[in-house]
Amino acid sequence: MNVMTSRDSTAMNVAFDNIDSSPRLFEEEKIPRLLLVDDEPRLLSSLCELLKDSGCHLVTATCGSEAIEQLTKLQFDLILLDLRLPDLSGHDIMDFVIAQGIDADIIVLSGDTGIEAAIGALKRGAYGYLRKPYPHEELLKTVDNALQKRKLEADNRRISWQLECSEKLYRYLVDSSPDIIYTLNTEGRFTFVNDRAHQLLGFKRDELIGQHYSVLVHEEDLERAHYVFNERRVGDRASRNVELRLKSLNFYDKERTFENTLMTISFNSMGMYSLDQGEKKKEFFGTYGVARDVTDRKRAEELISYQAYHDILTDLPNRTLFRDRLDLALIQAKRYKTELAVMFVDLDRFKLVNDTLGHIKGDELLQQVAGRLKSSLRRGDTLARLGGDEFTLLLPELRDRQDAGMIADKFLECLHQPFYLDGHEVHVSASIGIAVYPVDGDTIEDLIRHADIAMYQVKAVGKNGHAFYDNSMLDASCQMIALEHSLRKALEQNELEMYYQPQIDVTTGRIVGAEALMRWNHPERGLLTAGDFLPFAEENGLMIPISDWMLEAVCRDLLEWNAASGETMRLSFNLSPQYLDRGDFFKKLRDALARHGISPAQIEVEITENICIRNPQYAVEQLNKLCQLGVSVAIDDFGTGYSSLAYLHRFPIHTIKIDQSFVKEIYDESGHFPVVLAIISIARGLGLNLVAEGVETESQARYLEHAGCMTMQGHLYHRPLSRSQFLRLLPQ
Repeated sequence: MNVMTSRDSTAMNVAFDNIDSSPRLFEEEKIPRLLLVDDEPRLLSSLCELLKDSGCHLVTATCGSEAIEQLTKLQFDLILLDLRLPDLSGHDIMDFVIAQGIDADIIVLSGDTGIEAAIGALKRGAYGYLRKPYPHEELLKTVDNALQKRKLEADNRRISWQLECSEKLYRYLVDSSPDIIYTLNTEGRFTFVNDRAHQLLGFKRDELIGQHYSVLVHEEDLERAHYVFNERRVGDRASRNVELRLKSLNFYDKERTFENTLMTISFNSMGMYSLDQGEKKKEFFGTYGVARDVTDRKRAEELISYQAYHDILTDLPNRTLFRDRLDLALIQAKRYKTELAVMFVDLDRFKLVNDTLGHIKGDELLQQVAGRLKSSLRRGDTLARLGGDEFTLLLPELRDRQDAGMIADKFLECLHQPFYLDGHEVHVSASIGIAVYPVDGDTIEDLIRHADIAMYQVKAVGKNGHAFYDNSMLDASCQMIALEHSLRKALEQNELEMYYQPQIDVTTGRIVGAEALMRWNHPERGLLTAGDFLPFAEENGLMIPISDWMLEAVCRDLLEWNAASGETMRLSFNLSPQYLDRGDFFKKLRDALARHGISPAQIEVEITENICIRNPQYAVEQLNKLCQLGVSVAIDDFGTGYSSLAYLHRFPIHTIKIDQSFVKEIYDESGHFPVVLAIISIARGLGLNLVAEGVETESQARYLEHAGCMTMQGHLYHRPLSRSQFLRLLPQ
């Protein structure tokens, strides 16, 4: 949309002001005014009587000075002048009219018979010369002719002025137009072009007049321009639109795109023919065109179109463009009976980077990952970002399935080297699923879904690898979907239950505590351990309601045990990172303990090392609140996470639990197992409690006892027990 500037508005106002101020342009009809000059009163009176019906306004003067006085005061259309006056001659008055530039016609009425008087009057521009006595009809006719002449001259001046103003206005509008306006002759040469061509393209008007239009048209558009400019359309089809790129002398823009509205100019010619051969025909005269600069619009459209099909962050094709290309590749593969592969790539541990370094650094990591993946592609492959840390890859014209495996290996290899984000060294890997057409599906949906299923299979077996889809994966995937659906109903149908594994003091053999473990009484699959369903709960936003249920369950059971046994014992349970971050855990635990009348000293919260690096400062604040309440904190699975020993100083830790993966390595009580010894030394040096998990053999128990670990849990002592079973073990 073109907005008129104040400068344009001022210029247009000036143009119209010129029209308004022009003399006699819109002059109203007025009564002609006549000045009658004669020194004889009788003749002057007779003259007035003769002209009284002429429709004119009559003014008389009896001498030259009086006539000059009237001419000075009033404007007259016609002067009827006697040459012989008592003070000034008629020639003197005519000289005054000429000298003063008075616009009035003069008819001389003279009784002088000499030729010199008539010649002098005509030389001075007299309209007519009548000798006295003159016929009345001749006088009236001469006056009427003089007035008609003046009227025609006034009309002519008005029309000329209107044409001049119209031409000025037209020129202003044409030169001020935001579009290039031009005309071409029959040879395609410029016969007119407005100033806009110079403003937009840098070519002056004089440089273009007479030049062929091809000097402006971009080389790649010449053929199309030749077609449209040389097509001889007539009638209703004489106007058409076409987009052409025009050359530009402006250094900042070497070419611009214009939408040309063209109209063929024709004229009617009438030949001189006999009656049976006469005809009318139209001949080509030239082309009138308006070229509108649509460069910015085209660029905006291209940008919008590009953004509609590309991921803004990584500049990769997005889901829409990927599906379009996959659809086209499937058509080609079906036609030529070739194979193609679809890969689903999901980054491992990306969420950890996002949580620890922030989303901005996470976006930088995605950009670096996209750059590395693109460098591993073949020509013709399409890498797209679906969203988050998920990518898809299309491998058309696949010669062999193993080609897809080789590309997947290249992806994994290029991600092996660390990424650097503002001094932070970050490692990520990828889980890649592959589906091949036509074996694994012949539609877009099937190929993407099966590649996704294969990717999740890689995730399940340890990540950082690739796998081809097979039908057995679909069964497993369906089971996971069904499991997720059932888990949502488990809370409503009271299918969750708490089990407890006793912790034994090996010196006395007494139960000194217990770890709470969640179980799911699945209606079809039986009793499921926490590892079978809690990962699904974390992925699907169910950890908070499940953790709320667990908190009430352990407080209720602990209250029952306290009432049944004379001794108090410590109960520990695992705390989900999501629950610590978003579940308002401290307030809920404090309220539950107060509601059930349980001492905070009986509760121990187990956290993993990874919880310490998600949001360290927030974690420190929450754990300090627990300690102030009287609740103790234990690190579960110590030595298997990503934290450093510095966290043991920063966080209020009371207990270290030796992970069962280290305990399993103990196969001989006389052997040397330095990792276990190191953990025990750390706990002893920091004055922390120590619990060994997963103790299953006597050799393991004796080795740990000799090394200094006195509290153990595992199948050697007790398997996880239901609430009622655990209650029967307690001393009454």
